[in-house]
Amino acid sequence: MLGRMKRGAERRFGRVWGAVPAVAAALVVGVGGCADADGGGSAPSGTVSPGTASGATADPRSGAVLVEVAVSGGYAGVDNRLVVREDGSWTLTSRSGEPRTGRMTAEGLAELRDALRDPAYARVPERPSDPPVADGFRYSVTYDDRLVVAGDGDRPAALQRVFDALPEGGPPTAP
Repeated sequence: MLGRMKRGAERRFGRVWGAVPAVAAALVVGVGGCADADGGGSAPSGTVSPGTASGATADPRSGAVLVEVAVSGGYAGVDNRLVVREDGSWTLTSRSGEPRTGRMTAEGLAELRDALRDPAYARVPERPSDPPVADGFRYSVTYDDRLVVAGDGDRPAALQRVFDALPEGGPPTAP
């Protein structure tokens, strides 16, 4: 009886271990088809890459992110994120509803770019120097691989200029 149980266990585990090379090969092939180490990879189906046979040449930066503004805190405990792309399109997401999208005017986009490229903005401290305001908002602005964090009581003029140039009248503070 013990011999029969041992042979049954060997068969079951033999089947499991026999599948390991096939599973490992599938993972290697599957992962290899994703992106390469620097985030590249093939274009999703249905899109036209620059220089393709169709003759279309899209601006490769048009979908790139220009600036991202995250707002958290406040009485309602908001957690909002505004992403403005190089082409002026923007997306606003929050916990409380569906994402909203829009497109900035050419003038508005130029004003935002000017505010972000202003040398005074490059000197805005990356972390707030004032103590946080009770039930205040926390703003995180990411532009050109630089993160600036500020609170309601700590808005230098150059940062306020960026906020004033954002779509929808400023950082997204509504719940």
